Amino acid sequence: MTANPLTINDHLEIPYEEISWRFTGSGGPGGQHANTTNTRVEAIFSIRDSPSLDDLERERLEHRFGPSLRIVVSKERSQLRNREIAVELLTARLRDALIVKRPRRPTRPTLGSVERRLEEKRSVARKKQQRSRRDEE
Repeated sequence: MTANPLTINDHLEIPYEEISWRFTGSGGPGGQHANTTNTRVEAIFSIRDSPSLDDLERERLEHRFGPSLRIVVSKERSQLRNREIAVELLTARLRDALIVKRPRRPTRPTLGSVERRLEEKRSVARKKQQRSRRDEE
């Protein structure tokens, strides 16, 4: 592919040499072309063995994916295009996994929202009460 490394975020770049590739024939119908070309692409990134990751990144990625991340693509008829898609997917998954999400702080409902909810309940109760009075008469 290219000699440029995969840019995951501002602090992390992964060289292409750290990704191992496997190519096989795509399954399913397709005639002579599908039966003779290895267009299915597997990109395997070893999280445990990667020298590009620091300890915190490695721990976070291993917790999410395990010791390695495997992307399989067989969408296109071209091996090159499937490799490009695999690189995009691998980059996106690593980028998303490394984003630190702030923990949610539980909050109380506002007084206004509590009052609106209770008023809506009273309104529905009045409506049902009026229906039952008509049935009795």
